[in-house]
This record gives sequence, C-alpha cells and structure tokens, in this order.
Amino acid sequence: MTVLLHEDYIVERGDFKNAGKVSSTIKEKLKMIGIDAKILRRISIACYEAEINMLIHAWGGDISMDVSDDGTVRFVFKDPGPGIPDLDDAMTPGYSTASDDAREMGFGAGMGLPNIKKVSDSFDIASSPEGTTITLGFHL
Repeated sequence: MTVLLHEDYIVERGDFKNAGKVSSTIKEKLKMIGIDAKILRRISIACYEAEINMLIHAWGGDISMDVSDDGTVRFVFKDPGPGIPDLDDAMTPGYSTASDDAREMGFGAGMGLPNIKKVSDSFDIASSPEGTTITLGFHL
C-alpha cells in the first residue's frame, strides 16, 4: 500500500468560531481528487462529528488523513485529553456529557460517536485520561 495523499490538520481547543472548518477543508480536498459523492457524504459526516467532539469534549487535537492506492481513505483523530470515562455510555445514542455552553450553541446531542461508527467502513476508538484516538476507514 502506498499513500497517495497525506494531510494533517489541527483543531484548536474551544475554537467554536471555526467549528467544522477542518472537515469542510477535507471534503473540498477529497472532492477535488474525485471521490464519489456518496462516499464523500459519509466521510464529511464522520469528520464533522469527530472534529466537533474535539471542540466540545477535548482540548483540541490533530487529524491526519491518508488516501492510499489500495482504494482506502484513513483518518486518525487524536486529542490530548481528558479522555472518555465510559466508552459504552459514549457509544449510546443520546448520551452526552456536553457542557451547557456547548448545548446552547446547538452541540452535544449525544449522536456524534454513534453517527461516526454508523457511516464509517471501519471504526476504532481508544481512550484514557491522556487522550482519545479515533481511527476511521472508508473504502472507495
């Protein structure tokens, strides 16, 4: 497998003014290289939800994207903390630990992780107090 395109992005902690900007940039980049619209829609949903989770629940983070010659797109969303106390709860639709401030801005419905898993071809999550890493894969 050879990586044809690699991109790295930074999500700044609490930067709600630019919420969704990274996922929009990813969508435009993948659109330019001709990713199928149906797959692009699923990727956009997953990236947006993961980016917003970094803003709401974590201290920002990094996103990497690899488009490979084996017909896959892989994303790694990595934040530096504080971690998810109970992954089973977090994967339950409607469960949220979002702050009142985040909810007032329209975020925190508790559908982020379930939606990400639903639209991704592969989904892996690991979390500890040192941070959370979500790895997603999409077959082109």
